[in-house]
Amino acid sequence: MSARLNIFGSPLAGQVLKHFVAAGKVLADSSLPAATQELVKIRASQINGCGFCTDMHTKEAAAAGESAVRLHLIAAWREATVFTEAERAALELAEEGTRTADAAGGVSDEVWANAAKHYDEEQLAALVSLIALINAFNRVNVLVQQPAGDYRVGQFD
Repeated sequence: MSARLNIFGSPLAGQVLKHFVAAGKVLADSSLPAATQELVKIRASQINGCGFCTDMHTKEAAAAGESAVRLHLIAAWREATVFTEAERAALELAEEGTRTADAAGGVSDEVWANAAKHYDEEQLAALVSLIALINAFNRVNVLVQQPAGDYRVGQFD
């Protein structure tokens, strides 16, 4: 299987993705916990059907010490007992923020208030930005049908 478009070989796509990556580095350096960031990226990628990002972020999370049990239960986080209340709030915000077209009112006040109980304003800004950024990455990869499975940890460092 090959992608519809070689985004890694395109000068224009390269310029755009350079800015996406730079934004990601700002978020990685934020006070939002790294484990929470990976959980959010994985969950949004699952919802969007982005195999490339799901592959990348599960491998990166595992390499950073995330347990296999938690990685396997992200899609079923509501029923899982392995996530903190703060992580659950972030996952719920990620789901509603990713599925805005499915919800007439976008992110509900209840979901926002729950996230705000666990994260300060800078962390909320990071979380909102992270959800938007991973959704952008997902859409690029889904549009071009970027193949999944061959990602190597640190491949884009």
